[in-house]
Amino acid sequence: MSTLIARFALGAVIAALMILAVTNNLFSSSPLVIGAQAFAVCLAVWARRSFPTGAFRVTATPAAGSVIQRGPYRLIRHPMYAAALLFVWAAVLSHLSALTLVVGIILTGVVATRIVLEERLLREHYPEYVTYVRSTKAVVPYLL
Repeated sequence: MSTLIARFALGAVIAALMILAVTNNLFSSSPLVIGAQAFAVCLAVWARRSFPTGAFRVTATPAAGSVIQRGPYRLIRHPMYAAALLFVWAAVLSHLSALTLVVGIILTGVVATRIVLEERLLREHYPEYVTYVRSTKAVVPYLL
């Protein structure tokens, strides 16, 4: 996957968060939304900590070794993307408007594109990735 695409996806997540924050649509007083966003942050931290020391990269460049299958990666292949989507969609749905809906849809499209490209790269680099794909879901355990 091109570094440009990887950085664009990261930029899209940051832009979505900034747009929602600047328009006062990022946080809610709803306990359900607060819980969903807190869970999203915990999931992202857990996923990041599941990487071996020095192996994490913003780009999807495969490192030496094997596919990470510990932590949240036991259940889903892309927990960091899942966390970003959960955080943003909790905000979008708690402040539903044309603007927030567009932000959520665009971000989902960018993340979905990055997932497709990243999975292609991982299949090429790690022969065991095909087996891993059969035993896990992409972003929602047991569903998607």
